[in-house]
Amino acid sequence: MAKEALSTLPVQPSRRDDVARLRRWNRLKSTLNAYLYLVPTLLGLLIFSAGAIVASFLLSFTNWQLVLPPVWVGLRNYVEIFELPAFWRVLGNTVYYTVGYVPLAVTIPLLMALLVNQKLRGITFFRTTYFLPVVTSGVAIALVWGWMYNPSFGVINYLLGLLGIEGPRWLADPRWAMPSLIIIGVWHSLGYNMVIYLAGLQGIPQELYEASRIDGAGWWPQFWRITVPLITPTIFFILVLSVIGSFQVWTITYLLTQGGPANATLTLSYYIYQQGFEWFHMGFAAALAYVLFGIVFVVTMVQMRLQKQWVFYH
Repeated sequence: MAKEALSTLPVQPSRRDDVARLRRWNRLKSTLNAYLYLVPTLLGLLIFSAGAIVASFLLSFTNWQLVLPPVWVGLRNYVEIFELPAFWRVLGNTVYYTVGYVPLAVTIPLLMALLVNQKLRGITFFRTTYFLPVVTSGVAIALVWGWMYNPSFGVINYLLGLLGIEGPRWLADPRWAMPSLIIIGVWHSLGYNMVIYLAGLQGIPQELYEASRIDGAGWWPQFWRITVPLITPTIFFILVLSVIGSFQVWTITYLLTQGGPANATLTLSYYIYQQGFEWFHMGFAAALAYVLFGIVFVVTMVQMRLQKQWVFYH
């Protein structure tokens, strides 16, 4: 009877169960607090990013001129894009900028990173100086370079004149306008790409260089056989970012040339801006934006496929 009476008594939870339950509750509270802090950011992304993406995609199938309600036109905008001779001219300008910009934006920062990857006194000052263009306002950069390119009193033509060379009209000459923008773009991205390369270089084990020096290898064999293969992931990363950025060039075009002279610097990004915010062809501009997205996506996928042939992960 005593055993039966004891078996009917309620079983009290153990202290270990209480501790486990308290820990679960604390973890739940921490998770809820984290999500509460993320709510404003998530709402902003949903409304101003995801919402804008969906809305622009739907608008690309309409004819909308802001003052009138949008009219559904189906694929007509996309068909007109590829039928317009202006689109192919703009696409050619964009490819021109990409072909001129990307090789320089990939190679020159690597050389700079090799120079500043030295244990020398004051090397931190040079690293900081090279990085300053990255944190400088794009508007300020465009204004300064516009003054430097001025054919009458710009410092570039002045220095060329000291050497007995007659400087071109730079931004006012259709032959020189795009190379001028390429120079600005490369200069602006040098610091960021250099820092990325520097991180990759400092991740290479020094024992490899020491072993190669013992074997009698000089600077060039070390660079070509050790440095380049081990930083190919870094090179690939910068290559992808440079290609994507070159297709999206806009700021310097807007501030310095507005697509001129004679449409020589009219790139896809600026053409989208013209169609949407100067001529109010919002549906057509949205379709152009998705064509640009498709081009960048395809180019990036090709790069991802080709990386297996030359990128070595270690």
